[in-house]
Amino acid sequence: MKAITMHLRPPAARLLAAGGALALATVLSSCGFNYATDRVYTPAEGTNDRSTDVDVLGAVIVSGQDGSGTFIATFSNNLQDKSSSVDSLEGAGDDTLEVDEFEPIELQPGDMVNLADEGGIVVRGDFGPGDFVHVLLTFGDGESIEMDVPATPPCDEYVGLDDSAEGSSEPYDCEIGEPVGEHAEH
Repeated sequence: MKAITMHLRPPAARLLAAGGALALATVLSSCGFNYATDRVYTPAEGTNDRSTDVDVLGAVIVSGQDGSGTFIATFSNNLQDKSSSVDSLEGAGDDTLEVDEFEPIELQPGDMVNLADEGGIVVRGDFGPGDFVHVLLTFGDGESIEMDVPATPPCDEYVGLDDSAEGSSEPYDCEIGEPVGEHAEH
């Protein structure tokens, strides 16, 4: 018995090869770009914003009690030939904040300022540890950003950073309590 073979004409072979290449390209492109590991990510409790010439990094409100806290962040001037400043901080959206008066935070070209070293900015409002506060920061060039900033207790790396020392409740207790519920020992 003799096998019958069929030879593809050159245009059909090219069409088949092009179709295979297209299918392969589709499959390979689904591997994707913009992996999470390729994006800037800082594993920290604070909020970051890099949308203006001044980066706001690790922004938190260290709050040892309900009603007050200290705004802490690092400001980094991305401009290498021009100074910048952080001129104001206020509540945004539905969040109303009383902000203690502060001098504009001057940033030399390419410089950064960490408010944890400078004492921070005391704020008061309807928040406490565990809440998020919607804030508006305005810079010397008129640009502004809104960001949701977590209110974190003054524990671990935040010990001693809450200068507000006022509020409507007892200071936050950083001690880890005994487990309760199903995780408690019987």
